[in-house]
Amino acid sequence: QVQLVESGGGSVQAGGSLRLSCAASGYTGRRYCMGWFRQAPGQEREGVAIIESDGSTNYGDSVMGRFTISKDNAKNTLYLEMNSLKPEDTGMYYCEADPRVRWLLPKPLEPDFPYWGQGTQVTVSS
Repeated sequence: QVQLVESGGGSVQAGGSLRLSCAASGYTGRRYCMGWFRQAPGQEREGVAIIESDGSTNYGDSVMGRFTISKDNAKNTLYLEMNSLKPEDTGMYYCEADPRVRWLLPKPLEPDFPYWGQGTQVTVSS
């Protein structure tokens, strides 16, 4: 059973930074595509970033150039470095995992991964 546990959320002012972590267990992380999606109250889920098992990455337009996704295979941990945060980045951030190769799909960032964690809250004030 795949288990994903996020941490690192919090409250920051606009322009600040946060680093999210996701501890994964129950599988061999290197064979999975990992990613982050977020959801603000009253809004639909939005794919933020993904990283394939070969290390290739893909980002949503709204976070391109500000967020960086990375992973440590030895620790089975996924990260999301978030810089230049904006109030519109506020939301619950979820770690996700998919055994498929996502870049082969029509919408790789679509937040329809089969596994996700409980989420961690990010709040950015203006």
